[in-house]
Amino acid sequence: MTERDEIRVHLEKKLKRLLRRVEKVEADLRQTHDRDWTERAIELENDEVLEGLDEMALREIGDIRAALARIDSGTYGTCAACGQEISVERLLAVPSAATCLACTR
Repeated sequence: MTERDEIRVHLEKKLKRLLRRVEKVEADLRQTHDRDWTERAIELENDEVLEGLDEMALREIGDIRAALARIDSGTYGTCAACGQEISVERLLAVPSAATCLACTR
């Protein structure tokens, strides 16, 4: 198995975990709130945290899907900004990276 195959497997596993997490968070957000105002205030605060987590997960899902599309198209590992090769070390550390370290800075 090549490094890119390993990265693909890693990305696909991470994508599945994130999709499950988003499903759970969104199910929690759909729950009705307690009638007690004190409890309701706490639930609303919790909802804000859940919405933030959901937003972060959805962003990461988009990044992973974009990386998988680059793998499929043969452009994975090429910097989207300068066209140079992204180091293997960077791809192993951040498999969804679309830019090299120099362009990221």
